[in-house]
Amino acid sequence: MTYRRAAIPALVGALLMTLLLWWAGSSAQALQLRGTTSVFDIDSANELWRWLAPWSYDPATALQSDGTSGVGGGTQYADLYRTAMQIRYVAVFVFFLAGALLLLRRIPPAQGRTPATLCALWAWGPVAGMLAVTVSAPWLIASRGRGSYRFLPQVASVIASSGPVTVFAALLAAVGTVLVARVTVKGADPLPRRSVPPRAARLAASVGTAVIAVSLVILSYVSVAAWIQTSFGVGAGLLSDPGDLLREWLLLGAWTGPASAPLGDWLLYRAADVLMLAVVWWALRLLPGLLTRTTAPAMAVGAVCATVLGLLASQVVHMALDDTVSVWGPVYLFSKLGEGVPAALTFGIMAGVAALVTLRLAGDRDTGKQKKVPSTV
Repeated sequence: MTYRRAAIPALVGALLMTLLLWWAGSSAQALQLRGTTSVFDIDSANELWRWLAPWSYDPATALQSDGTSGVGGGTQYADLYRTAMQIRYVAVFVFFLAGALLLLRRIPPAQGRTPATLCALWAWGPVAGMLAVTVSAPWLIASRGRGSYRFLPQVASVIASSGPVTVFAALLAAVGTVLVARVTVKGADPLPRRSVPPRAARLAASVGTAVIAVSLVILSYVSVAAWIQTSFGVGAGLLSDPGDLLREWLLLGAWTGPASAPLGDWLLYRAADVLMLAVVWWALRLLPGLLTRTTAPAMAVGAVCATVLGLLASQVVHMALDDTVSVWGPVYLFSKLGEGVPAALTFGIMAGVAALVTLRLAGDRDTGKQKKVPSTV
């Protein structure tokens, strides 16, 4: 699929993603209206507020939030907040557009690729949202009036605030993007599936999954995670405490030994981790055959999307296992969605590069020529 054909659906998806997040942020004020508690209980309303506040354009709304986006006093701080939100919305548009262009060009919704294209675009949405809040973090922190205090932990808090709203917005944006792409791809040259040696594909998927497992199994173990978070102090000052930031970008989860929980419950939670690795392996196994060209950017972005999909699958399992709904209300059922996306980006890129190198060493030479093979997706 050429960039010219991919540009229109990518623009539509980026606009849709941005508008949905803007609408979500604007809806935060509605939670302050009288009668809200007759629709939602107080805990559910507070949780919805936490989801929507990071995308609210109104400084007064942020001032009333739970502390993640509070604005300092004075007009200059309100102006800084508005600047942060302008940067955030422009950034989410640009990041989603760039990822959608690459994904639509390399995984066009044709020849049985449509489900894969939809899943990849959906997974890219939370990544675009996370990158947007990261880029806008310095301005947002400055608008609180305490930017010189524990700056890196504040950055980590902002990065973690994109929340479940980006997951839901990304799903709708992905559907809209694919629908438009299905129209623009008509009349284009046929884009048959590549023939990838099965052994090379399986080996590449295994190597890429092993990279993801380093974060999920080794770094996310409680004692190792605690060491990461507490062992990198560099004295006093602006950059004195990078532990929280490292935790965001390196850990895909958190787990401990069975001694802290009944063995049956522990095994159920580990089954969610196994499911995540299985989803990543299967996605990486199919990825080389789905791509029109196995380039480094395409493999890296594809592996990031595979990791985010694995995360979402494991979080859905956790939703079924947790009993927070009966305690805190139904909104909390989705409160974990979107967590771990920074680490998924970090290790997804490494997994994609490792899988590409393995493919090349295993004998897959992508020369741009494609062989028509039966569709399996």
